[in-house]
Amino acid sequence: MRHIKLKKSLTVMCLSAMMLAGQSCKDLLDEKVISSIGDDYLNSTAGFNSTVNAAYSSLRNFYGTERGLSMTEYGTDLYSAGADGSYKGFHFYDSQLIGTVVIIQELWDELYKGINTCNALIERAPAITGVTDAIKTQRIAEVKFLRAQYYFILFQQFGGVDLRLTETVLPTKKTARASSDEMYAAIISDLESALPGLENKARSSDYGRVTKAAAEHLLAKVYLTKATSSSKAADDYSKAETYAQNVINNYGFKLLPDFASVFAQGAGEINDEVVFSVQYTSDALTNGSGNNLHLLFGMQYDVQAGMQRDIAYGRPFKRLKPTPYTLDVVFKDRVNDSRYKKTFRDTWLCNTAGGTFTNVFDNSKKSVTFKTGDTTIFVPGVEWTLEQRAKKPYQVLVPSLYNLSLFPTNVKFMDPLRPDKTYEAGSRDFLAFRLADTYLMLAEAQLMQKKVADATKNINMVRRRAAWPGKEAAMEIKESEMTFEFLMEERGRELLGEQTRWLDLKRWGNLVERVKKYNVDAAANVKETNLLRPIPQTQIDRSEKGPDGSSGFPQNPGY
Repeated sequence: MRHIKLKKSLTVMCLSAMMLAGQSCKDLLDEKVISSIGDDYLNSTAGFNSTVNAAYSSLRNFYGTERGLSMTEYGTDLYSAGADGSYKGFHFYDSQLIGTVVIIQELWDELYKGINTCNALIERAPAITGVTDAIKTQRIAEVKFLRAQYYFILFQQFGGVDLRLTETVLPTKKTARASSDEMYAAIISDLESALPGLENKARSSDYGRVTKAAAEHLLAKVYLTKATSSSKAADDYSKAETYAQNVINNYGFKLLPDFASVFAQGAGEINDEVVFSVQYTSDALTNGSGNNLHLLFGMQYDVQAGMQRDIAYGRPFKRLKPTPYTLDVVFKDRVNDSRYKKTFRDTWLCNTAGGTFTNVFDNSKKSVTFKTGDTTIFVPGVEWTLEQRAKKPYQVLVPSLYNLSLFPTNVKFMDPLRPDKTYEAGSRDFLAFRLADTYLMLAEAQLMQKKVADATKNINMVRRRAAWPGKEAAMEIKESEMTFEFLMEERGRELLGEQTRWLDLKRWGNLVERVKKYNVDAAANVKETNLLRPIPQTQIDRSEKGPDGSSGFPQNPGY
């Protein structure tokens, strides 16, 4: 069995009475809690084990969802808006980005549910019987990791939040915003204190659980982020370097030989490169909204000549369109580097009965004729002349014809195992931490310490793996090429779409600069205030006001 109970019955085990007593529901003080699960269930052996598994479920509210993707890939230098979609305020940084946006409120509420579950487990664990001390120690280490991760997500998105480290058992309006120093101290304390109790291996024997390797990967990311914050310390980069090196050296992880195989669905999701993944399942009863990233990167292939929507090519929501910078600069090298070819689909085959069609976008021809299985659309990724295109029996989508509905499609998250062509709740695990990211974090930490030779060595590990066969030497860079600009591009090539870019730009302090330079959708509106998201209005409304009537939980500046 390849997964833990995390993939099954998460919602049943979430102890509704406990959850709703915290900050997690919109109408908090009016909520009438009705549950078939008593509050004392957690104090039993079965309840303890089930609640630990349930504590993982809040990861599904951020990773592999439109909610999380909107807050991490929209409005960056790499992606702009496609034709359709909700939550475009995250693309445009305009008046649509406000505290009443539903996904902002949902993320806040769901992560606080997870936090309060973790708090309850940590506090109540000493009194719980029927669980060995060793298992209890490991499970509490797991939920400390989870609590740190949930707070780190909230902190990166919203700034200092209400830092609750004890179980909330009764409704309360008393809230306060923690400082940056307090947030980092709590997050790092949880992660570092968790290390001794976690399984000291690459992959848990109960697959899906947090291991020491995952905690060290997250610590590397936290220290990299702290190093550019108001809470920075002189040793942040050296600590990030140490934790990243530990992940690489101590657990047996390996970069897979083929970049594309990292994203193979099914058994491929468990591989030597995955440090930590968020678990999804094909069980519709327990999968919730599932991993739905397969919906969000696709172009509108299904209304084109000879094509119809099917499971293999996916249901295209047209949410994210690669910027010219992504296609022309980041993925410029296609001779030596396989990642353009293995990230974007370039060919569609006729999946209808065929025939002659006049609904063409390719202006080199007036009609096209296909039979089932013929190539209908080819995306060369470079410009072709009218004459070159006219010689082809299929439509050629060249850069000059890209529009909000037609553009290169990222295939990392496609889900051909869905039961039908309209199904949204995908089942593939989301690869939250993988070894290539660890190498790139290590290179970043070393570059910032002026260890250019070491940084070059580690970035070349990622580049050699990405090479076409026989091109490994050509992919290696020299120390003179190991610049911060190159590092930013390399993270774009390797991690495109993987819920990292907005967080990277914020960490580097150049979100505004790079969005203005490379993203025409957002250039006019993006500003420094957009380094934080608006606080949910529900949180402001349910917080106790000060003596002068001011908000007890103030909105972020500029919103």
